[in-house]
Amino acid sequence: MKIVEATDREALGGLYAGGWNPSAAVVESVRAILADVRERGDDALLDYTRRWDFAGASLEMLRVAIPSLADARRLVPDAIAAGLELARERIADFHRRQLPNPIDYRAADGTRYAFLSRPLASIGAYVPGGSAPLPSTVLMTVVPANVAGVERVVVVTPPQGDGFVNPAVLYACALTGVDELYAVGGAQAIGALANGTATIAAVDKIVGPGNVYVTEAKRQVFGICGIDGLAGPSEVLVVADASAKPELVAGELVAQAEHDPLARVAAVSRERALLERVADLLDGPFGRASGRDEIVARVLDERAWLVHAADDDEMLDVIDRFAPEHLALMVAEPDAWVPKIRRAGAIFVGDHTPVAAGDYLAGTNHTLPTSGAARFSSGLRTADFLRSMSLVENSPARMRADAGVLAALADFEGLAAHARTARMRGSG
Repeated sequence: MKIVEATDREALGGLYAGGWNPSAAVVESVRAILADVRERGDDALLDYTRRWDFAGASLEMLRVAIPSLADARRLVPDAIAAGLELARERIADFHRRQLPNPIDYRAADGTRYAFLSRPLASIGAYVPGGSAPLPSTVLMTVVPANVAGVERVVVVTPPQGDGFVNPAVLYACALTGVDELYAVGGAQAIGALANGTATIAAVDKIVGPGNVYVTEAKRQVFGICGIDGLAGPSEVLVVADASAKPELVAGELVAQAEHDPLARVAAVSRERALLERVADLLDGPFGRASGRDEIVARVLDERAWLVHAADDDEMLDVIDRFAPEHLALMVAEPDAWVPKIRRAGAIFVGDHTPVAAGDYLAGTNHTLPTSGAARFSSGLRTADFLRSMSLVENSPARMRADAGVLAALADFEGLAAHARTARMRGSG
């Protein structure tokens, strides 16, 4: 694997390329699916499910009964159930701490101000199926909604090849108190959540990751309902100094590479010898023996970068330009680095904190901005399930004092009726 210099912008063009830019074919295909779901509702959902997921699907199979917690727990191995329970506790604790402090006060003249928070009435969480079940995504999307107080929580997920929902996903739904579960996936599931069908009532916001069709569908329904963001392929950047262990650096790159053939993985360091050792590991058996070898090999061959920087400023510039989903800090003095980092979805500090901890057990959220979106957006959090409203109640003294200025400003902008509402109250 080649090592490139941090100043070689051409060589790093693929690393820094951001934004959501699906092909025209994907955009048009999604548009057609969404239109079909709007027009035909459940019949369209059933046709797409039969075509892509389970040929024997029936309308009765779309809504999945969620077993009792005790019954659901018997469906999964004890170690998996215990792991999900531990993860739920930690996610709930971390996200409860994000609840906003109430703001409600009176100014010296008696005018009242408040900043009010209210939970969303309903949300839909998309849980991918694909090559592996993702009960962890149920926890990451549903638990913050629980903490926020969302009234109705819906999960949609593609059925397995046998037509059923994976037992671990069922258990995660039972564990988190999901209200409704539907065995439907893809862009058609997003269309149903946004517009509603006879079986699936529409929701106020859709959250959760998915493939390019799911993500493009979320983009197209935004405005009909809210979305959390546009999640692209997984990313990691490892920042390493002389104290870093090459095996741990290489391990993080391989771990993210196994997610998706379009993942982007990189490491940046001032230590060329370290990068050379990482390159040797990635080119050898260490980098090609994950169990998902074909996917990993494609990423390492096409979408992996080892970046040599002359100094810390160049390293920070790489972080800033990439704005990675996951940032692993393998440095001797991380506390000196953290305040300088402006753009990352989540930061993982030290040898004892693999990115996988954030995927499962840390309690932080694994639904994170990708494709450079960490420049302007954040990972999924409690605030994503809340609405805020400002409140103002003028005191009589405030209104009398403000009336003339308020009217003058409205008149200046040509809004005479606005000005009149101020003057009507100014003489009271």
